[in-house]
Amino acid sequence: MVRKVARRFGLTVHPPPPHPERVSIDPQRPASPRLKLRVSPVAETCVRQGHPWVYSDSVRDQSRPGAAGELAVLYDRKDRFLAVGLLDPDSPIRVRILHAGKPTTIDEAFWQQRLVAARDRRSGLFDNDSTGHRWIHGESDGWPGLVLDRYDSTGVLKIYTASWLPHLAAIVPRMIEVFALERLVLRTSRNIESLAAKGPWANQAIVHGSPISDPIVFRESGLAFEADVLRGQKTGFFLDQRENRRWVESVARGRRVLNAFSFSGGFSLYAARGGAKAVTDLDLSAHALASARRNFALNTSIPTVRETAREGIQADAFEWLGEKRRDAYDLVILDPPSLAKRESERAGAVQAYQRLAVAGCHQLAEGGILVAASCSAHVSASEFFEAVLRGARSCGLEAVELRRAQHPADHPASFPEAEYLKCVALQLRIKR
Repeated sequence: MVRKVARRFGLTVHPPPPHPERVSIDPQRPASPRLKLRVSPVAETCVRQGHPWVYSDSVRDQSRPGAAGELAVLYDRKDRFLAVGLLDPDSPIRVRILHAGKPTTIDEAFWQQRLVAARDRRSGLFDNDSTGHRWIHGESDGWPGLVLDRYDSTGVLKIYTASWLPHLAAIVPRMIEVFALERLVLRTSRNIESLAAKGPWANQAIVHGSPISDPIVFRESGLAFEADVLRGQKTGFFLDQRENRRWVESVARGRRVLNAFSFSGGFSLYAARGGAKAVTDLDLSAHALASARRNFALNTSIPTVRETAREGIQADAFEWLGEKRRDAYDLVILDPPSLAKRESERAGAVQAYQRLAVAGCHQLAEGGILVAASCSAHVSASEFFEAVLRGARSCGLEAVELRRAQHPADHPASFPEAEYLKCVALQLRIKR
């Protein structure tokens, strides 16, 4: 569906190895024959600078074939230890770095320390008003290709590479203990579903705790939300927009709000609590609009939520926004799905973000606020911000920038490819 609507805007295994209980990577005392790799000088420099990926075309020498999840030891041109990571022989990313610098040991203590570090990094960020957040954010927390989200006492572990499958037996029990999880759901990305289904780690499996059939209810900033942790997008909810939703709440009082690409109505519910006059959810999915209605129902004890007029429109947001100029809203939120899944789509996505900003501006009354977000990692923050500004200014309006934001604290981005989230807010006024 995303590919279809984007076009309208000009957008064109190996079996896992047995898991070792303790794996020494110190070359002076190897525990077993090691898979050794040497990489190009450019890749060597990138690894030394902290980049967590080694691409397949950067590998200059590999001692033998390896299986997904095997520990691969990288050496530099002088045969000195460079790093160790998880091998993914069928991916363009051949090695995902676990550790670089001095030799270390990958064992139970290593996994335990990494889990505790991720937990402690988030210490003090959340209280009982927010029982949903990210515990582990992939490479930026030292867990390449893996995320762990919290929804109350349920954790959702999602893996994006087959390299983790042979290590789950070692890390899952420790995750349950370190994060005090009553339930753990395992999900895999589509590219490894078939492989995961062949082993004990079937996709969408509850690997710890009691069975569930309904969405999990958690709290975010004091609001109740449901998360479909078994079938929903990502891990069940878009936790990364929390701070942007809070900001929308702070400017919503008395405004008529349009939430385009609304999904389960997160921005709308925050706006309603903030005293919005009316909110409109716009989404192509009937399932998403139904989830938004249920989220509002979970919060009717809050007077401002109860008093806010609400409607849902099921339509293609790209088409609906472009139909005509309405000037009917005081706050428009544009949070589309990714418009650039690969680098070749980047230029078209930048143009699409500009056109989408124009369409959003046409819905705004004078003095209205446009909030535009992007989750396209291939589009840089500067490209996105400039595209939205160009779109607003092309409407003959003065665009006053109110806010720019990127990743929240529980979604750190430690290298360029991880910087996917961008959000900008503009207030639009007629030029005098």
